[in-house]
Amino acid sequence: MSTTGRIVAVFGNMVIAETEADVVQNSVGYCCRQDGARLLSEVIRIRGRCVDLQVFEETGGLNIGDTVEFQTDMLNVDLGPGLLGQIYDGLQNPLQRLADKFADAADPADRFFLQPGQYIHGLELDRTWTFTPTAKAGDTVRAGDTLGTVPEGIFTHKIMVPFAFQNDYAVKDVIGEGDYTVEQEIATLADADGREHKVQMQQKWPVKRGLAICRRRLMPTEPLVTRVRIIDSMFPVVKGGTYCIPGPFGAGKTVLQQITSRHAEVDIVIIAACGERAGEVVETIREFPHIEDPRTGKSLMERTIIICNTSAMPVAAREASVYTAVTLAEYYRQMGLNVLMLADSTSRWAQAMREVSGLLEEIPGEEAFPAYLESRIAGFYERAGAIELNDGTVASVTIGGTVSPAGGNFEEPVTQGTLKVVGAFHGLSRARSDARRYPSIDPLDSWSKYEGIIEQAKVDECRDILRRGNEVKQMMTVVGEEGTPIADFTVMLKSEFFDNVYLQQNAFDDVDGATPAERQQLAFDKVLQVLRLDFGFDSKEQARDVMFKAQDLFRNWNYAPADSAEYETSIEQIEQFIDTKGGEGSEDADTKETDADEEAEATAASAE
Repeated sequence: MSTTGRIVAVFGNMVIAETEADVVQNSVGYCCRQDGARLLSEVIRIRGRCVDLQVFEETGGLNIGDTVEFQTDMLNVDLGPGLLGQIYDGLQNPLQRLADKFADAADPADRFFLQPGQYIHGLELDRTWTFTPTAKAGDTVRAGDTLGTVPEGIFTHKIMVPFAFQNDYAVKDVIGEGDYTVEQEIATLADADGREHKVQMQQKWPVKRGLAICRRRLMPTEPLVTRVRIIDSMFPVVKGGTYCIPGPFGAGKTVLQQITSRHAEVDIVIIAACGERAGEVVETIREFPHIEDPRTGKSLMERTIIICNTSAMPVAAREASVYTAVTLAEYYRQMGLNVLMLADSTSRWAQAMREVSGLLEEIPGEEAFPAYLESRIAGFYERAGAIELNDGTVASVTIGGTVSPAGGNFEEPVTQGTLKVVGAFHGLSRARSDARRYPSIDPLDSWSKYEGIIEQAKVDECRDILRRGNEVKQMMTVVGEEGTPIADFTVMLKSEFFDNVYLQQNAFDDVDGATPAERQQLAFDKVLQVLRLDFGFDSKEQARDVMFKAQDLFRNWNYAPADSAEYETSIEQIEQFIDTKGGEGSEDADTKETDADEEAEATAASAE
């Protein structure tokens, strides 16, 4: 059901329309161009007879007096089998099918650019799925309960009672096992009043409404192992938690997200490129289908969904892409899976909000961002979480967002608004990036509220050494190495040793690029043993030689496969290094202790 209005003004991607009909806030509408194109939009403000809409397309071609068709539905997505492996835009248009549709267009521009007003169903309507019923006639079900299953890649996709259904329903009939499309009816349910409701394999859900049909919401506690050592050991993330990665341009935010999506121990990965530069998005789209999933040996795209919205696309679509991605993540959480949702970059989403707020002539906040910026950011991250489903299964959505503050300034509003709501902060450093120390997460500025795979007391001990080592390094820039005491110089070398052999990883190496939790725990303990050693160095040259030797031993270990002879040899050499406190340096110290003991004994004998 729809009503109509008339366009009275067009400002950028905002349209003002007049209507005598009743219009619902946050409902969708279509701005109809004279050439027949219908541009999807959303009602963002109602002022008497005037309705303000943000248009998710370029508004070129719209004229005063053109018709606006108002719908009663909110902006929603299609949910069902066939989502995995897809590349969508922010409105859930499958980009590959859009490209195929215009592949033979006469105008070259039509073949390379998205055409306004062109929308395709998010699921393949002509594809059949092998449905196996699990419910039977006479069963009592409610929203989120499973009616049957279909295979979707490496997962079993649950066909659930529509989430919009309330209270209990009786199953009247369920179709038998067979191959069906998502539009065919697979079950009939009856409510308490006896009204029958037909159910398909697909359903819709509004993107700005959280989806969490469950017994209860849980406090996230289980660590999410990303196999990135500095994250898992020092600044951990948990399944169902939230974290952010702010950093200057070129510091490695996108690369870190791609590494995380490849190696994180989750079931599904959803990437929302909300306003990223086209080059980075193209790189992601090209690489992911060819990346081998370390967990399954198949293509990583089989358990990945990419929501692609580049900075060249209309700004209003950035907001849609963020909410579309998190809604898909919540859908797979309802199946009992653990989902990682990555947003890159939320700064550009916030910039889109600032632009729309300016068009609405709202009172601006700090740096012209809207006054409600923090509440919007909080509302987005609050959709993460771990839940216990109706059948007792625990599932989660973990949200990680990157922030791109101008000039790397972490004091700007988007970063500060994000830090107030997330559970972990992985701040990237320009200095570390320029020094080629990757991941360039600053170990002194970053933090996490979660418990990880390493005991917190051990983490605090290592952070203290890093802090003290940084202080010594700064002091050395003033007084030089000659004016630095040997004890302080040793602390600085220990902090450099820990940074080089544990906090840094080579993402291009198959072994060092991803470290399992058990190996991280073993390596951390061995590193900590070295940090606790009292070497008793005589000279700075000796200290440097011994600590460089330790670095070489641990680096060789980092590159050794766990099932290789090199791995066992490296461990033996490291243990020998710890027992002897570094070889020659420790022998000198032992000799001194022996000489001192002999001298003391001789002194005591002469006194007698």
